[in-house]
Amino acid sequence: MKQSMQITPDYLGCIDEEKGVQMAVNVDIKALFEAGVHFGHKTSSWSPKMAKYIHSKRQDSHIINLEKTVEGLELALPFLTKVAAGGKQILFVGTKKHTKDIIKQAAIAINQPYVTERWLGGMLTNTATTNQQIKKLKDLEKRMVSGDLEKRYSKLEVQRFQEEIDELNIKYGGIKDLSKLGAVFIIDVIGDMNAVKEANVLGIPVVAVVDTNADPSLINYVIPGNDDAIKGVQLLLDYISAAIAEGAGTVKQVEAKE
Repeated sequence: MKQSMQITPDYLGCIDEEKGVQMAVNVDIKALFEAGVHFGHKTSSWSPKMAKYIHSKRQDSHIINLEKTVEGLELALPFLTKVAAGGKQILFVGTKKHTKDIIKQAAIAINQPYVTERWLGGMLTNTATTNQQIKKLKDLEKRMVSGDLEKRYSKLEVQRFQEEIDELNIKYGGIKDLSKLGAVFIIDVIGDMNAVKEANVLGIPVVAVVDTNADPSLINYVIPGNDDAIKGVQLLLDYISAAIAEGAGTVKQVEAKE
């Protein structure tokens, strides 16, 4: 976790107040500042590859250049809108304990798949195993809802089936309706590196919030920013969600006309 520190107005003074994104999703650089998106990690744990995204150093911690954050969003948001407009899904990934709940809520709110518990090896690359487990989960849920399990088994056995359903939902519930994956959105690059690597192997574009201690070279759309602060992560999720919802809305309009 990062230490809190005072950032004087001179930091904002280097930012063009008119800086913004001319798109349906309006990015407010001052809101990013107020949410603490500019706070990086300690200089001792930095990644040299993040140098071009860093503004300065304060109290042994790096300060992220929010102009670079806005530039990253200017590229990432239209891309996500385009992906959603093409009828494809964006997988939200964030398993860090203190941010996983808001990531899950954001994904559910716009009907996108998510992984907020432990990333299971091969979740994307070993589709045979993943699909097998999802099929098992859906079959058990269907039989539970229809009453088939209750008719065939004792109360204790039905309870065990429910426990199995719950366990499978923890692991695969967020991706059980994943069918057309167009991109992966990640909050914590280091913590969810396996997701990054699997997406890279499959050639799936990765959009990610990249903090000063991470490697941006593995990310297709880099959004330099604090991946720890709840308020900052929520703000970035709001921007990402709005962009995806805009694209998804286009799909619905086309379907309605048809």
